Amino acid sequence: MVKSLDIIYQLEEIDTIAQGIIQQFNDCKIFTLTGDLGAGKTRLVTAMSAFLGYTGNVSSPTFSIVNEYSIPNGTIYHFDLYRLKNTGEALDIGFEEYLYSGAYCFIEWPEKVAHLLPPSFVIHINLSYLANEKRQLKAWRS
Repeated sequence: MVKSLDIIYQLEEIDTIAQGIIQQFNDCKIFTLTGDLGAGKTRLVTAMSAFLGYTGNVSSPTFSIVNEYSIPNGTIYHFDLYRLKNTGEALDIGFEEYLYSGAYCFIEWPEKVAHLLPPSFVIHINLSYLANEKRQLKAWRS
């Protein structure tokens, strides 16, 4: 069982990277994504969603907080929690129900709800901007 990944990649390789993450951590459906603005969090979610069978447009749910994408074998929930002021707001939108729904959950700005995340079922992904087309991805299991 893979416990962590540390990969330096070119943006053109994002589809392969996304596939590798889903396959390596195939027993988990909750993924947190951290990294500076422009590091590629939403781009990675787009590639992971495509690998899972989603063919539509993926956009950051900055204003809606959560976007829902239908895939052949279920659902993806894509969160951007940047605008949340407190945990109460996450609970108000039913955040815990999403987590325990059995659907894929991709969560940007997870530090806002860290204590709500089920520790043994989460893959954490941190993205770092290295150069114009070059990124570093670190992924690990809680």
